[in-house]
Amino acid sequence: MKVIKFGGSSLATGEQFEKVIKIIKDDIERKVIVTSAPGKRFSDDTKVTDLLIQYANIVINQGNYQQVESNIISRYQEICNYFKLDDSVIKLLKSKLDKLAQTSFSDNDHLMAAFKAHGEFLNAILLTQVLNAQNIKAVFIDPKDAGIRVQGQPNDADISAETYSNLDQFKLPKDSRVVFPGFFGYSTDGSIYTFSRGGSDITGAILSRGLNADLYENFTDVDAIYVANNHIVDHPQAIKKMSYREMRELSYAGFSVFQDEAIIPAVKGQVPVNIKNTNNPQADGTMIVPEQFIFDPSNQITGIACSKRFSALYLHRYLLNKEVGFTLKLLKIFYKYNISYEHMPSGIDDLTVIFDRSKLDKDTIQKLCHDVKETLQPDYLEWIDDYAIIMVVGEGIAHNIGTIGKVIDSLTQNNIAIHMINQGASRISIMIGTRASDADNAVQQIYKTFFD
Repeated sequence: MKVIKFGGSSLATGEQFEKVIKIIKDDIERKVIVTSAPGKRFSDDTKVTDLLIQYANIVINQGNYQQVESNIISRYQEICNYFKLDDSVIKLLKSKLDKLAQTSFSDNDHLMAAFKAHGEFLNAILLTQVLNAQNIKAVFIDPKDAGIRVQGQPNDADISAETYSNLDQFKLPKDSRVVFPGFFGYSTDGSIYTFSRGGSDITGAILSRGLNADLYENFTDVDAIYVANNHIVDHPQAIKKMSYREMRELSYAGFSVFQDEAIIPAVKGQVPVNIKNTNNPQADGTMIVPEQFIFDPSNQITGIACSKRFSALYLHRYLLNKEVGFTLKLLKIFYKYNISYEHMPSGIDDLTVIFDRSKLDKDTIQKLCHDVKETLQPDYLEWIDDYAIIMVVGEGIAHNIGTIGKVIDSLTQNNIAIHMINQGASRISIMIGTRASDADNAVQQIYKTFFD
């Protein structure tokens, strides 16, 4: 049995729906289908989820929401018209959308979560209707009825452990496909809670684990995951197979096919994941599998990723290594401002702390630097915004002598300064800090060394 998930671009129009239907029809093992909300039809289009956020904000502010509601319905109407569905279908979808604005919620966070979830909810109902109209027997399953329970915050939910025991009891019908809306589950009091953006991937992974799928197929708009970003490297090689661990390491530094946490349920369930293209389903895609099924000692590198979202705090102080409690004092300052750090490489007199810049504002940075100066009295302190992290990842790195040397040589021979280098505890990744302005060139040079 396969769980298959379709992204927003795969379900944006009637033409895309037609491709999805053929993919479902072509393999009887594709029993469980997870939907996203309709995505962009063209580059400057608006995703349905974003329209629903507009809708929610207008309702919160007690404004006139008729136009945005009409815009949302028109997206589903287009698909209904494409398949010449009965008017009762669009009336059903409109009634559910109308009901949202008339519902009382405990607070605005709960309201926003319920509104956002309806992009997937309505699309799952619509896909079920379309499949049945095409003589493919299908049933819609509300996550509540399958026992998908969540906890945490309404717009940033975590899966509850009881979900998996509930899914273990859930019986799939033998003679029909089932269609689940992605992106959300239900709290213990019956409220809709959404996962973070991209949460349909998470739903697919949860169902793959909970229903003991043999394979989780994630259909998107690319043929495969590539060794490097194709905006940085021209026509990079496709990755045919990679491990869960490699995927996680690369996601951290910017691989964008999955949010890095989305795959965790599939990892825990040891379910292989196949990334495929709705627009080219014949392509093999990329398989993401448990590491014990992947190791090939001849493959030194699987992928190279970079992210320029980092900043660094560098401080120098003589005999820093001899002062007991120095790092503790620093961590207390981070705690004071509710700051988490990413990495902290150090020497005997030097220490660099690397942060995710997107989680900091200018005011917090100024206060942080002021407190570090006052408390630790460094000989030199510098805040560095021009900072990037490059991840070189591969299960083979731990088993090939000289891989780090080749990476370093590829950079130094091209006058790229290395600010930090670290091999992860897993031994399958090499982390390199450079100037953000050097990051793209660094990726290109490493790619040439190992793949050209």
